[in-house]
Amino acid sequence: MLTHKELANAVRILSIDAIQKANSGHPGTPMGMADIAEVLWRKYLKHNPGNPLWFDRDRFILSNGHGSMLIYSLLHLTGYKLPISELKNFRQLNSKTPGHPEYGHTVGIETTTGPLGQGLANAVGFAIAERTLAAQFNRSYFDIVNHNTYVFVGDGCMMEGISHEVCSLAGTLKLGKLIVFYDNNGISIDGNTKHWFTDNTAKRFESYDWHVINEIDGHNPQEIIEAIEQAKTINDKPSILICKTIIGFGSPNKGGTNNCHGSPLGENEVTLTRKFLNWKYPPFIIPTKIYDAWDAKQKGQDQEKQWNEKFIAYSKKYPKLATEFSRRLDSGIPKNWNIITKNFINNLQSNPLDIASRKASQNTIEIFGNIVPELIGGSADLTPSNLTMWSGSNPINKNQEGNYIHYGVREFGMTAIANGIALHGGFIPYTSTFLMFSEYTRNAIRMASLMKIRHIMIYTHDSIGLGEDGPTHQPVEQISNLRTIPNINLWRPCDQVESAIAWKYAIERKHGPSILILSRQNLIQQQRNIDQLKDIERGGYILKNCNTQKLDLILIATGSEVQLAVAAYDALINIGFKARVVSMPSTDIFDKQTKCYRESVLPKKIKTRIAIEAGITNFWFKYVGIEGEVIGIDTFGMSGPTDKLFELFGFTVDKIVSTANKLMLK
Repeated sequence: MLTHKELANAVRILSIDAIQKANSGHPGTPMGMADIAEVLWRKYLKHNPGNPLWFDRDRFILSNGHGSMLIYSLLHLTGYKLPISELKNFRQLNSKTPGHPEYGHTVGIETTTGPLGQGLANAVGFAIAERTLAAQFNRSYFDIVNHNTYVFVGDGCMMEGISHEVCSLAGTLKLGKLIVFYDNNGISIDGNTKHWFTDNTAKRFESYDWHVINEIDGHNPQEIIEAIEQAKTINDKPSILICKTIIGFGSPNKGGTNNCHGSPLGENEVTLTRKFLNWKYPPFIIPTKIYDAWDAKQKGQDQEKQWNEKFIAYSKKYPKLATEFSRRLDSGIPKNWNIITKNFINNLQSNPLDIASRKASQNTIEIFGNIVPELIGGSADLTPSNLTMWSGSNPINKNQEGNYIHYGVREFGMTAIANGIALHGGFIPYTSTFLMFSEYTRNAIRMASLMKIRHIMIYTHDSIGLGEDGPTHQPVEQISNLRTIPNINLWRPCDQVESAIAWKYAIERKHGPSILILSRQNLIQQQRNIDQLKDIERGGYILKNCNTQKLDLILIATGSEVQLAVAAYDALINIGFKARVVSMPSTDIFDKQTKCYRESVLPKKIKTRIAIEAGITNFWFKYVGIEGEVIGIDTFGMSGPTDKLFELFGFTVDKIVSTANKLMLK
């Protein structure tokens, strides 16, 4: 009969062979955590290699993603469609085994874990989603949502500040199905962490109100089993299992040191490791008996079959719930969505209101929240300012499941948690803070874009227009910076109509995040005809146009500056200019339009162009060219009343008119 060590050593050997062949990678983590992984994956993890997307599977997240060969070895051994050829191509171009696990690229990967700590944060989101979805759909004898979230973390994850943000909240919310394994090996790339990381991790997590199991021998399968069994009995607290391990376990000369953290062992050390582990097989050769012992396909198929039978019975007893459950898991649009949204937007246009776009956003959530129950919102302690709650909002806390999360002052953690909620399925998360504090969220925004997940991010107080709070709170470079992130849809609407359309577009967009940039101050609603209303979804459109075929100049603006452009348009028309105003709420969507449409809005022959936005100017030169001008801000703001600030920085009709006259004289 095969021993635990033989099975765990298969993970170690596959990992070091792949890393050695690639001459690149991190062998220490898979070697050190192989024993924990063997126990978890063979005895406890509920999953089906034949259907990696079976909904009620347990979620496994390798937050210390640099140890990616650990999860690739586990996926291969348990029967996922990740053949040995892919392990041989580890870290090679176009392989299914990239340097860090990537969601959507490799079968069985639940989330992209590169920057340390974010996998742990995603896991908190998975656990929130599981518990909330269970509360919404489970009924007596029908626990159709019932799975755990397991996470591997390393010292780096524990040192990253995001771990504090998310683990603090997880303890407050009492997420009992979240189980974290801490690989406490005391080694990072720089060496022994005792010189820079001396936290008492057990006490730290006790203070978060977690269930803590300390001093587990991470190489003793019985201790690991006992710890997991204990953790699974705790329903009112997340659990952390602090496992003492030896990094690079099995390497005679490099094990226990930073020499095996981020570099291949080397051919000589691989040979010595094979001898130490009593592994007698050539590289990438796994005996059939070991494959058979690891194979989880039949077990997973049986588990899914049981769940399918339960869901069939559930569907008969609760047909409406079952239909709604299936729709949400399939990311389907609610019934009558197109009719409802069209009528809502037409009604807004017919009943103008001069309100802040943050208020327009709240009004939109009030309508959409009633027909899109999968919306799950939240704010980083700024709900009254961001206006992200609506009449149907029900806060999630330790005793009550709802649809709104008070994240506290945890912008980075909030964004990464919501990424996890989106990845789990069944929900569309939206999060919010001031635009200035998007600086804290930046890496999680990037991860959402990289994974192409549906996460709606609302950033209010979008410019110097927030006034007296001053330059520490006044965004200048943030909008342009966010626009440069690939796969982002960024909207900066100019009134309640554009705000509603931005929300509609964001909800419908299934393969990427959306950012809504919203104002604090009231904005004048613009007049539009039916064609203009339709063209808003193109990202940029003609809002004002003189009745002539010959144009002198084009004004391009977004957000609060659109009303300024319209006022300047009227002044220019009065003094004889033939002008056009283009509202461009989403530059990235406009850029994806046909060449013909873009030319109809911004004809190449019209060189006299002025872009107007209360932010840095460089971004806009791709629209105005070297012959145009940008009215923006290339310095930090100041503290003072909004109207005084806009005047000081040149956001006035007079400035636009004088700029137009200057351009015409060139």
